This record gives sequence, structure tokens and C-alpha cells, in this order.
Amino acid sequence: MSDFKALREEFRAKKAALLQSLAGGSRSARGVGSTLGKLAKLADATLKTLWLHAAFPPSLALAAVGGYGRGELFPNSDVDVLVLLPDAIVLEHDADLKTRLEGFIGSCWDTGLEIGSSVRSVTDCLNEARQDVTVQTSLLESRLITGNTAVYDQFRQQFVAAIDPHAFFVAKTLELHQRHNKFDNTPYSLEPNCKESPGGLRDLQVILWVAKAAGFGNNWNELAKNGLATAFEVQQIKRNEALLWLIRTRLHLIAKRREDRLIFDMQNAVAQAFGFEAPPASADKRAWVRPSEALMKRYYWAAKAVTQLNQILLLNIEERLSPSTHAPRPINARFSDKAGMVEVVSDDLYQREPHAILETFLVFQTAGMNGLSARTLRALYNARDLMNGQFRNDPVNRATFMQILQQRSGITHAMRLMNQTSVLGRYLWAFRKIVGQMQHDLFHVYTVDQHVLMVLRNVRRFFIVEHAHEYPFCSQLASGWDKPWVLYVAALFHDIAKGRGGDHSQLGEIEARRFCKQHNVNRESTDLIAFIVREHLTMSRVAQKTDLSDPDVIAAFAKRVGNERHLTALYLFTVADIRGTSPKVWNAWKGKLLEDLYRLTLRVLGGHTADPHVEVEIRKREALIQLALHAQPFEGHKALWDTMDVGYFMRHDASDIAWHTRQLSRHVNSGKSIVRARLSPLGEGLQVLVYTPDQADLFARICGYFEQRGFSILDARVHTANNRYALDTFQVTAQAMPELYHELASMVEAELVRAIMQTGPLPAPGKGRVSRRVKSFPIAPRVSLQPDEKGQRWLLNISASDRVGLLYSVARVLARHKVNVQLAKINTLGERIDDTFLIDGPELQENKAQIAIETELLEALA
Repeated sequence: MSDFKALREEFRAKKAALLQSLAGGSRSARGVGSTLGKLAKLADATLKTLWLHAAFPPSLALAAVGGYGRGELFPNSDVDVLVLLPDAIVLEHDADLKTRLEGFIGSCWDTGLEIGSSVRSVTDCLNEARQDVTVQTSLLESRLITGNTAVYDQFRQQFVAAIDPHAFFVAKTLELHQRHNKFDNTPYSLEPNCKESPGGLRDLQVILWVAKAAGFGNNWNELAKNGLATAFEVQQIKRNEALLWLIRTRLHLIAKRREDRLIFDMQNAVAQAFGFEAPPASADKRAWVRPSEALMKRYYWAAKAVTQLNQILLLNIEERLSPSTHAPRPINARFSDKAGMVEVVSDDLYQREPHAILETFLVFQTAGMNGLSARTLRALYNARDLMNGQFRNDPVNRATFMQILQQRSGITHAMRLMNQTSVLGRYLWAFRKIVGQMQHDLFHVYTVDQHVLMVLRNVRRFFIVEHAHEYPFCSQLASGWDKPWVLYVAALFHDIAKGRGGDHSQLGEIEARRFCKQHNVNRESTDLIAFIVREHLTMSRVAQKTDLSDPDVIAAFAKRVGNERHLTALYLFTVADIRGTSPKVWNAWKGKLLEDLYRLTLRVLGGHTADPHVEVEIRKREALIQLALHAQPFEGHKALWDTMDVGYFMRHDASDIAWHTRQLSRHVNSGKSIVRARLSPLGEGLQVLVYTPDQADLFARICGYFEQRGFSILDARVHTANNRYALDTFQVTAQAMPELYHELASMVEAELVRAIMQTGPLPAPGKGRVSRRVKSFPIAPRVSLQPDEKGQRWLLNISASDRVGLLYSVARVLARHKVNVQLAKINTLGERIDDTFLIDGPELQENKAQIAIETELLEALA
């Protein structure tokens, strides 16, 4: 036992000494590979000692497998080993050997080695490898640590002979594509996995695995020697691999466990380990770069290079494994079709004819190619320095770029390819500045350049028949649009000025106008592109933060938009933009608000004067038609409708009015509290109706119930009838599966009545758990309270980091000050809320009370 203790102390001391050099302070990745190799050798030496102590039969062998088999070991990675048995030994029949093996594995853990072990005979290894490509990959990298050399050599000979290089290549590339799909096929997620994400270490390992299985080489230098990589590519691979190694090592050291994700909690600590420091307080905030941003920018550039080099080398290996039986088919004088890939006719094409760089992507579109060949990718990689100011100003290149944008198909794929190959950022210099730029706004989940390309993709889908089922109304509008490329240009420029300081919409408009002038875009299209870029946030703000039943709101928005063409363009773009921020941000309710705003504004632009009384009569007539379909008694609606004013009918659709009437016509003035819930007509979440004698804290009690039950409130429409009854409608969602919503509706109807009827003080809000992302990038809560334009009601805007129970906390403050909520627009943007309330109450007329309300709200939001 004392021997194990001494061995453990020696192992820990030597490991700590090795890791000291990588702990932090330096941005240089030089020497990291050597240290990882020394960690593996330290583990080797410790295992040899433990193996010797276990006194195994001489016929056994101990091999390193997996990453440890490669001879690299990260601080908290598993030490994966294989105990190799000759076929003559049957472990189940040898109790003594089983006991020794258990003792050996236990001693490894006791010594500080985080062991991952398997015990197999030679035949077992070969059978497992045939059935599971993961086992085959792990054994491919095996190396002997100690024990019987002959049994290990026998295993290696039979294993290598059994590998089918082509089948292995296919399996590993399919595996790679599945892994990339998990990460949305982009290296630019805001919390990438430096091992598994596209552009991570795993992408480099895949190259070496398939090369090794095919006998093309065991390391980068051997791949270059065999003509699969150039010396320059090997240099780039080694440089970026070392950086990824260092990031992963420091992640392990900071987390004190195996952690390969650059999660927000870790980014600043890792950045500081690289020597990135926050600027002093006196620094210009517009030029302020967080340490985490500096680190992530470096990571993204490395991941991008790895992604490009991975494509080039895998295509080269594939060509070696299965040479095409078809000769390249000429497309034009510069390019040919090589098995569906665009192939340059010569390696120096771009040096001789720089115009061919952009033409590559035009040919990719027009010829219907599947991608770019290894030769073309390599030529583009080596031609980056050619794309300078002269290249950008060349009229031929400008004309080609516009042709790419104006093609009938392939625009999204072409732009993504251009970004992956660094061509887009070198041609649009302003775009280069947003490549790999993070966004700390708690709702974007992509870097700026990836968000831009997502928006471009979303706009493009509106014009593709196969995607018409996704957003039918958008596709309907797009079908009558004559210049889709105008929207594509706007997509490229709408966020191009992010991170510069100032209003990115206005700065982006300047960039867009400059682009249009340089590319001979006519005045009408230029003005439309500039309008979209300048106003790209306006429609979502109006839809989600104002009262759309107010004719003045619609009239003001119509005046700002100007005409139907601008309105349609802005609507299509706004839907695409919101969908391109994060899968969590878009919901059916936001879609309805935007569509309502579009239709209401279109009527004003068409010469329709907003007359509330005419609008009310239209809605009443439509509601009566729906009621007739449900066999509502003659004039059964009058009891409820006679208690409602114009505001009620303006704020609710005809279908909602009909639903309210069916549920409540028999309960008017009954003194009862009525709650009804149904699956939302939008197909997402529940719509909940509350009808009850009014009380001061009603809104807060309802919010408290929804918080307690884990519902998220998307919208609240609060109305007090002439008979002092409250008629409130809520749109709520829950984490439950859609098929459970009928059970949830029944539960809400029973429980919410009891919650409303409770008396006494409002219960304290729960302590909502704050997400990791909010902890890392908190935003200062803001409260804005101002009268509406008519001076009759007040607009309350709140902005804060989201957490469970936040809305209830706000509602308690308002209830305490006897403030009535008439309309609540709950706008959740990922991890941030940006809510608007239309309120009134006597205390709002006093400055002192206003300040008290704002102060208490800030405390509730903090």
C-alpha cells in the first residue's frame, strides 16, 4: 500500500510539473504537443510499474488505445487501455486472472490514473472491430505499452489485414457529417466544443484515421510526403492543431475536469490564461473588446482553417481510394466537372486569371454542381492574397458578384461556400470584420457572419416552392416579388456594422449604399435596400411593443414605411431576421403579431382610413357568423357584448370574440369566476380566458399561478367590462409535449379559479434560477415609464435578463401600487426579456409615486 501511495505522489508531482508550463499567461501554442506527449509517457511509466506489480502471466499484453494510443494525453482525459489476451486464455475460466485484473484496474485509479479499460482476446478484438467502427477506430491507434510483444504483433497484423480502407473511409465521413449536424454544420456557435464541433480537433483526427487505415501515412509529414497535403497545408494544420490543443488543455485545467466546451462560464478564464486582458475603465467603449471575444475570434479563425483543410485532405484521400472512372467533363475554358465537383483546369488558374476566383461560384450555381473539388479548394486557399483592393474594385469581379446574387438557384450554398473559403470576406471587406464576431445580447446563438447567412437562407426559402409549407403567407408574398436579389443584398448588409459602436442600422445603410453605387444598382433598388437595412428592427419593435389596436400606431408605421413594396420587403425580411437569431426566439405568436401589423398597415396604405367604429362592426359581423356555426341562441351574444366598449372589440380578433361569447354568455353578472383554456388557434401553447369580478391584484395572482406551474406567458390582453368584470386573455406555453395540452387545459381551468379566489397578501416570488449564459453576460435591467401620445394611459417598458417568475415579480409591484394592466406584450429574446405594458392608475399622476414604482421594479428585475 505504501508503494502505491509513493507512486501516486510521484505521478501527481510529475504531472503538475508538466502542466505548469501550459497553465497560462502565454498565447504561444509552441511546445503544447510535446507536453501532451510527455503526459502520455508519464502514464506509460506508471502503468508499467503497476503491471509489473500485478505479476500477470507473461502471455498478456497491455496496449494504449484511442487518443492515449496516439501518444497524446490531455490533463483530465481518460487513459484508455486494452488488456490483450491470447486466444488460448478464457477469462471466465480463470478466477485468479480475473482477480489480478480487478486489482490492477483498482491500483490504476488509486494511483491517480483515470483509467478506461477493456479486456479482450485477439479474436474478440477482431470481431468487435468488424461490428463497430468506433472500436475499430480506437484499435487503429493502439500501441504496445508493456507485456508480450508477440501477442500484440499477432493482433496488429490480423487487424491491419482485416481493415477495408474504403468502407472505413465511408463510415468515418458519414460519422463526421452526423456529428457536424449536431452542431448545425457550423464552427461558429457561441459555445463551441473544441473537440467535436466542426473545425475542432476531431476533424483533424478523422483525416489521420482514414489515412492510417489506407496506409497513406501516420502523421502530417507522412501525408505531405505521400502527396496528400502540401508543405504549406501541413504548416497551417500544425499551427491550428496546436492552438486547439492549448485551448482544450486550459479548459481542462480551469474546469478541473474533462471539459471540451468553450461555455460562457469558461471563456473569460481561458482568455485570461492566454493573456487577453480587459481594457482599463478609461478606454473608448466603442473600441472595447472583451477578453472572451479576442479569444473566440482566434478560435473561430482556427476552426475555419481546420474546416477548409479537412475538406481538402478528405477529398484527396477519397480520390486515392476510389479514383473516378470518368474523365473530367469540360464546363468552359477554366473549369471542368469532376464527379459533380467544380475542378479548376490548372493549379495556377487563379494566379493567371484572378477573375476566375468569383467565377468559380457562378459556375457552381449555373452548372448545378455538388461542391468544389480538392484541387479547387486548395487553389482557392492559396489564392487568398490575390483578393486585394484592386481585385475588389475590378468591374468584372463586381459584375460577377451581382450575377451570383441574381441567379435563380444556389445562392445560399454559393454564399456559404464563399464564406468557408474566405472569399466572401476578402471580396466584401466590411463582411470580413464580422467573421467570427460574437454577439453578447443573450438571444443570438450564432456569430454575426453566421447569423447574416442564416437570414439570407431564410429569405431565400420564401422563394423556393419546396419550402412554401413553412411560412405560407411569406411564400405567397414572395411569389409576386420581382427582384429577390434586393432582399439578399439587404441580408448581407443588415448587421455588417455590428461591433463598430453607434447605430449599426445607420452605419449598415451607409455600407449598403456604397455597395450599390460600386455595383451599378439603380436608384429605386438602392433606396429599397437602404430602407430595409436602416429599418430592419422597426417592424418587430412595433409589432411586439405597441398596441396594434390603436389606429394612430398603425398610421404612424404606415407613414414610416411609405408604400406597399417597402412594407412587403420589410415584412419578409423581419420574419427571416427573427428566425435567424436562434431556434428559441421565433414562435407562432410573434408570427401572428407581424402578420396582423402587415395586414393593418396594408389597408392604410391602400387608402383605408382607420375608423374604430367601422372596424368594430366588421369584427362583430364576422364573430356572429362563427357563432351561428356553433348554434348560438338568437341574440345570445347581447348579454356579454352590451358590457363591452370599443377597446375590447378592437383588441380581439373575431374568432376570439366568438370564443369568449360562447363560453361566457350564460355567466354574465353571475358573480362566479370562469376560466376556460384551449389549444391556441396558432397551434402553439394554450389560450386561457379568465372572466371574474375585478380585483386589484388579479393580474398578479394569475401571473403567480402561471409561474408556479412553469408556464411562460407570451401575451396578455386585459379588459375591464362596464359591469366591473375582468375579461383577460393569455397566450401561454409550457415545456410539456403537445399531446399533453388537453390535460393541461383541464388542469388550468380547475386550478386557476382557486388561485384567483385566494385572499390575503400575494405570496413572495420564487427564486428563479439564472442560466449560465445570463451569469456570464448579465445585462443591466432598465425601466422606462412614460405617458402615451394621448396622455390617457402609460407605457411601461422593462428590459432585463430572463428568469423564471420575473413577470410575477413585476406584476406584484404594480398590484402594490394599484396600477391596472390593460395590455401586456411579453417579448422573450432567448435569455433576455423586453416587455411592454399599457397601464393606468391614480398613482401614475404623481412624480413621487412614479419614482417609487420605477425603483421597486428595478429591484424586482435585479
